[in-house]
Amino acid sequence: MRVDVYDNNVDQAIRVLKKKMNREGMFREMKKRKFFEKPSERRRRKKAEAIRRLRKKLRRASLAGLG
Repeated sequence: MRVDVYDNNVDQAIRVLKKKMNREGMFREMKKRKFFEKPSERRRRKKAEAIRRLRKKLRRASLAGLG
């Protein structure tokens, strides 16, 4: 990942860097890796995320059918 600094404007470069990192999910990844997550906890979390995505998808599909 590369961020260029123009006219010694470091603040702008930091904003661009943060935006790029956020877009790539780096902050989320760092937050996840802050503490060790047991494999069983990881499976449970991934399963819950999948269920959440499915419910959201179904909710959007039902709303699209109504409108």
